[in-house]
Amino acid sequence: MKIASILGALVICMSLFGPSAARGDDWPMWGRTPLRNMLSPDKDPPIDWNVKTGQNILWSASLGSKSYGNPVISNGMVFVGTNNEGHRDPNVTDDGGVLMAFDANTGKFIFQRFSAKLPTGRVNDWPGEGECATVYTEPGRLWYCTNRCEVVCLDLSPGALVPGQPAKELWSYDMIGKLGVFPHNMTSCAIASYNNYVYAITANGVDDTHKHVVAPQAPSIVCFDKNTGAVKWTDNTPGGSVLHGQWASPAIVTVKGQPLVIAPLGDAWVYAYNAETGKIVWRFDMNPKNAVYPQTRNEVIATPCIVQDRDNPEKMYMYIASGQDPEHGEGYGHLYCVDITKEGDISKELEVDEQPKGVVGNGPVNIRGEARKGTPNPNSGIVWEYEQYDLNHDGKIDRSEHMNRTISTCVVTPAGLCFAADFSGFLHCLDAKTGQVYWTYDMESAMWGSPVWADGKIFVTDEDGDVRIFADSKEMKKLSPEDDHLNLGSACYCSPVYVNGILYLSDRDTLYAIKTGAHSTPKADSGQ
Repeated sequence: MKIASILGALVICMSLFGPSAARGDDWPMWGRTPLRNMLSPDKDPPIDWNVKTGQNILWSASLGSKSYGNPVISNGMVFVGTNNEGHRDPNVTDDGGVLMAFDANTGKFIFQRFSAKLPTGRVNDWPGEGECATVYTEPGRLWYCTNRCEVVCLDLSPGALVPGQPAKELWSYDMIGKLGVFPHNMTSCAIASYNNYVYAITANGVDDTHKHVVAPQAPSIVCFDKNTGAVKWTDNTPGGSVLHGQWASPAIVTVKGQPLVIAPLGDAWVYAYNAETGKIVWRFDMNPKNAVYPQTRNEVIATPCIVQDRDNPEKMYMYIASGQDPEHGEGYGHLYCVDITKEGDISKELEVDEQPKGVVGNGPVNIRGEARKGTPNPNSGIVWEYEQYDLNHDGKIDRSEHMNRTISTCVVTPAGLCFAADFSGFLHCLDAKTGQVYWTYDMESAMWGSPVWADGKIFVTDEDGDVRIFADSKEMKKLSPEDDHLNLGSACYCSPVYVNGILYLSDRDTLYAIKTGAHSTPKADSGQ
């Protein structure tokens, strides 16, 4: 799944984030910076290519049969998560998660790291889904969550890689064995970092009946020492109120001198933790109090997009939308812009009902299947919300005039616009400051990935493998060819990445590097 007066991550001082900030020629994490606002610093992205003819294709490389782990470009390599259906290692043919690494400029295969499926089966580690997390990197190091609910740190330092061998493991932490986590279906958090810490949302969730939280005392978020893997703090505020799973990823920002880890958790609240102590600074309910799960109460799987106000640098905003597991199908959602300089409960409403008996956890009430009562919150941080808008002024609200369920992250652009993709296939363009809806576009296929901005252009992908490009404009201007020959050939579950003059796109089974003027053999696999 924005502004004339709000500025995106490109203009926020990198020194706020220490070693976590991106270098000019890197895309070292999901969203490029800890703010998770997907803005590329590069100019002149390619807007025309053809994977069938090789036009403007620098290289392509085979992955597995399903690829959800978004490309990360760092240390001259591209890292992507996939499954093991590609059998690059003929000696390892079992189902499992695979982290692959390629040379960023040539596509040469460098290494892969295989993680076997959990023996407990699909309730914890869904068959065939592979490595779903996106990695976090710094020069010489890589951290990620495996499908086995582990947090792993790998050594990428000069001379550490041995040809034909996976990167050396510096430390690994088993969140199931050591913290009692019960991941539901998959562990997919894209790790974020602040100073000497890394943070992971654990995926702790329900059993296969979808009715019981197996381990309500297990943490929902963990802070690790990035160098040793030692646990610094944990929090299990959602407790027994987890609706389903916990698959979102955190953002990190400094607000009023305080570093905050902003984490959407399984009770469908977003929490801001002091990055060093784990103390909750504020919390935000993503649902109306009278919503009922799963019909109208949604989870939150999208990553927060954080933006600084250009006119008032002390003001910071979170853009985020609600949704559900894609397996639950389509439905209506909410998109919010929230002032995150407040503290305490900054939801739209306050809870009226008392907490029901038997609820395990320290957090706000959020019981599936039960409507609640709310009252307006005088401390609400909502700047605007988008649920529906009669865009064509015909007195009716059709599907395109709703914010639908999404798992995508918003992007807020230098032109002052917010672009949000939803799972019903609509790309929404709004004013980032006011929430005014300017236009929607029907991709006619579900969008799993997130929109990315590069040099005044918005790139989006969908489940049909289509890639479309739009102008960063209040008027809908489609820049991609009408014959849709930008199609990648199969479903795309990842977001585009444009860095160092190369556009990286992956569909289910192939990673493409696209560069203007390049030409490769159609569907070539230079990584083999």
